[in-house]
Amino acid sequence: MLQNHCAKQFFFFIHRKRRRRRLTYLRSTLCESLMASNKHTIILMQTSHNRATRTFMDYESISQAMDGICALYERKLKELNPVMRNITYDIEDLYNFIDGLADLSALVYDHSLQAYLPNDRQWIRQRMLSHLRKLAH
Repeated sequence: MLQNHCAKQFFFFIHRKRRRRRLTYLRSTLCESLMASNKHTIILMQTSHNRATRTFMDYESISQAMDGICALYERKLKELNPVMRNITYDIEDLYNFIDGLADLSALVYDHSLQAYLPNDRQWIRQRMLSHLRKLAH
């Protein structure tokens, strides 16, 4: 889908011959920023030491992956506290959840390499903090 969007932008810009260089630069900048924000992300997770608990979740972006991890934690909180209507937590609680998993990592697609790059739990924690800060502002 992203490639189609970039191709449409290029087709539009190529018809404007007088400003072709400037518009082509804008097109490439737009596509690069879209690809940076839409990096397909696979979360690999193992909830306990039992190998049968290994699973994966895939998302269209790093941001969606961070939302997915938050959603997992919120579901666990609801399971542990079924009668509570409002449950609040802070970043430390979320970090404890992340650290309490037997294994957690992320594979993020790099468009320039056309490959997935592995990221560890610490990277996920850092991305989670920056993601939640963006949501707060």
